[in-house]
Amino acid sequence: MTASAPRRDTRGIVDPAELLARVRFRRHTPAPELRPYLEHYWLIDWDLPEPYASHVVPHPSVNVVFQQYGPLDGPPEAAESSAEVSGIGLGLFTQKLTGTGRVCGVQFRPGGFRPFAPAWPVSAWTGRRVPLAEVFPDTADASAGPAGAGDASASPAEGSGGDAGPGPGVVSGALPSVLTAVLSPDGDPARVAALDAFLLAHGPAPDPAAAQAMELVDLVRGDRTVRTVSGLAAVSGLSARSLQRLFASHVGVGPKWVILRYRIHEALERAEEAEAADWAGLAAELGYSDQAHLVRDFTATVGVPPTAYARGLSVP
Repeated sequence: MTASAPRRDTRGIVDPAELLARVRFRRHTPAPELRPYLEHYWLIDWDLPEPYASHVVPHPSVNVVFQQYGPLDGPPEAAESSAEVSGIGLGLFTQKLTGTGRVCGVQFRPGGFRPFAPAWPVSAWTGRRVPLAEVFPDTADASAGPAGAGDASASPAEGSGGDAGPGPGVVSGALPSVLTAVLSPDGDPARVAALDAFLLAHGPAPDPAAAQAMELVDLVRGDRTVRTVSGLAAVSGLSARSLQRLFASHVGVGPKWVILRYRIHEALERAEEAEAADWAGLAAELGYSDQAHLVRDFTATVGVPPTAYARGLSVP
């Protein structure tokens, strides 16, 4: 199992130049013991004169998100603060940001979350955002809001805040030490240390299947020749059925979904590079039968065709 370092790309973020112009976004490396399981920590602070909607095509990753909406110059109790587990988002995730706020997130490697919550298959959280206490019961006061605050486990808008923005979560009542420790510090090192401490207190539990799942997803992400489930099965030495079981239990979605999602991420990045991209050539590179199928998948996921998306990008 290899350790990971924060990604430098902006794959998955829709119009990243616009996002980075409006919020302070950065990634940090977790403690050495956690690096094999995590992509990175992602931190966002904003102070907006007008509302802004961020959009993300989620990665096949689970995120743990600590979030604060409201004044940043006081304790989390003075604002709306919450913590949640955000499962893999199946569609485009949109989050409206207003006023001031702060998010401290943990993006797990695909396959890396199960060692921290071994009691459930990762597919149990797919398409859901649930209070932290539903997954980590010892944090009950971190995510349980006052009566009438709402139910974060009830079919939220599909998506994950792993790259560009938080979800609404649940307003907290009496805040526990973990929420205060993560959200209160002004400096990133203290926030990162609090995230490290939280995760190290909850695992990771030894799990050889998690290591196998992470390696296979890394293969899909990095090797364009792996275009089909049968191709991945041949490379891995597993049957297609065994792959499906492994991905359901440790990734949260099937291998075909992962392959298609990384195709869309690649197409999104190409669209950001040039309006006049060779879409037919890219479709062939990514294993599509023709350009029309790529355009269809891109439009269904992002909401507009790739050429229209490229034309509407913000200029850095």
